[in-house]
Amino acid sequence: MDKLTARDRLAQAAFDLFNERGYEQTTIDDIAERAGLGRATFFRHYRSKEEVIFPDHDRLLDRVRDRLRSTGHGAALAAACDAVRLVLLHYLDEGELARRRYVLTSTVPALRDREIVSVARYQRLFREYIAERMAEGEPAVSGERAESGESAALRAELMAAAVASGHNHVLRRWLRGDSADPVRELDTAMGQVIAQFTPRPAGLDTDGTTVLAFRTGQPLEALLPAIQRLLEA
Repeated sequence: MDKLTARDRLAQAAFDLFNERGYEQTTIDDIAERAGLGRATFFRHYRSKEEVIFPDHDRLLDRVRDRLRSTGHGAALAAACDAVRLVLLHYLDEGELARRRYVLTSTVPALRDREIVSVARYQRLFREYIAERMAEGEPAVSGERAESGESAALRAELMAAAVASGHNHVLRRWLRGDSADPVRELDTAMGQVIAQFTPRPAGLDTDGTTVLAFRTGQPLEALLPAIQRLLEA
């Protein structure tokens, strides 16, 4: 087993103490002592007790922003749907720590408020990105005419909210232990988001079948069951 880093030891000690004593009753000195480290070591890794729970959002936001800037997707909404996968994968990499955070933030109002603020930052990033692309004269989805002004601003807001909501739905299912394949579920959810905003060509037979494709990291054999379910819906 890999030896835990000082940062990981502090996080593990903090969550253990939060469970035993409660968040408000646990001090930074308590956390450092439980981890077998000094107070100075704590502050080399975290600025506050709260940051132990929400340590990497700034770095993750930068990664999402970089993905959007370097995207190969031609449509802004598809790029946002691709970039939000980084957020889900971050939580999956955290594993049990993410689940312990979910339980804790569900019971401590101040932490729940912080979580809401963090989610809002991702949604704002997607909204600003989509709105910027539309302001440059690009359509937000394939087959759509470019928009501008208040109509474009509202559409960017709605799209960003849909991306964030779809991601959060899948993430919460995984955090509760209800999803065995959250990455597949997210790809399906993002496909539905894109479909909701994709204009239907005039004269298209509404009783027919429409298949919308977008690039994903999932192999084809993993996507086929999800596509089949969508077609049967």
